[in-house]
Amino acid sequence: MASRPTIADLARAANVSVATVDRVLNGRHKVREDTARRVYEAASAIGFHAVSLLRQRVMEGVPQYRLGFVLQKPDQYFYQAFARELEAAVQNHPGIRGIAQIEFAASQTPADLVERLREVGSRNQAVAMAGPDYPAVTVVAEDLKARGVPLFSLLSDFASGVRESYVGLNNRKVGRTAAWMIAKTARKPGKVAVFVGSHRFHGHELREIGFRSYFREHAPEFEVLDTLVNLETSQITHEATLDLLHRHPDLVGFYVAGGGMEGAISAIREEKLNGKYVIVVNELTPESRSALAEDVVTMVVTTPLQHLCRELVRLMVSAIENGPADVPGQTFLPFEMYVPENI
Repeated sequence: MASRPTIADLARAANVSVATVDRVLNGRHKVREDTARRVYEAASAIGFHAVSLLRQRVMEGVPQYRLGFVLQKPDQYFYQAFARELEAAVQNHPGIRGIAQIEFAASQTPADLVERLREVGSRNQAVAMAGPDYPAVTVVAEDLKARGVPLFSLLSDFASGVRESYVGLNNRKVGRTAAWMIAKTARKPGKVAVFVGSHRFHGHELREIGFRSYFREHAPEFEVLDTLVNLETSQITHEATLDLLHRHPDLVGFYVAGGGMEGAISAIREEKLNGKYVIVVNELTPESRSALAEDVVTMVVTTPLQHLCRELVRLMVSAIENGPADVPGQTFLPFEMYVPENI
């Protein structure tokens, strides 16, 4: 049976002296915050028995902030990963004792979004939400702003001019990149399609605009079909994809600009059409990774969740400590692209 780690083991793991570990443990003398945090992180990594005491020492005298988050679709891999990264970013943000409250909206209807946003906003000092843009959401954003609770939009913008800042991808560039991939890799010109979850998703609308503008400017020999709305559900996407394939034999590719890609992937598999179409989807999940490997999907555009969450928490803490920005802002993060050869 392995012996439990000693103070000397912890000192080696943290690259500090035993005396420094002793000072952090007993609080006898002031230790720099970054040094104390390094000792705490090393203790967590090696399973040191007094890790809870070390956390308490590290957090002494540090302000406590409650940060609230409203996400979508708790059963989806992407949002589960998003929640984990948010919790980690709040816990590890330097200089604060962060408490993350993460809630999931029951649906994307205005009533459910407003109810969840009001509830989370009433119990936290700053709030961030991923969701569609409704007038009712803007009303809540105005109320939160009046009460001094900064609100951030995630992934898809809403309440423009009222919310504190948008944090996510440049969605117009994402749409243009999806179009570029289809135009450059299709075997010949033909029809292309784009799915959006809802026209209420500002991010989806921008991706559609970017998608269409690229073909209009650089590949006019392709025909962009009328936009398909899938409500971000796999079942609707599955049925709509089958209908698309059967009605348009000259289809060469399509882009699923929001959720529901699982339905498109299952439809292609069902018809045994691997490799026939250029298909672009969003977010690298076990399902999309498998689809890349099987030549069902050509490219996956991915949000750098860890980077996004760290930047978001930094902005939320700054808004709490320094007050709202003079002008509502936007933070665009670089997106990642995966093809079969780099998964």
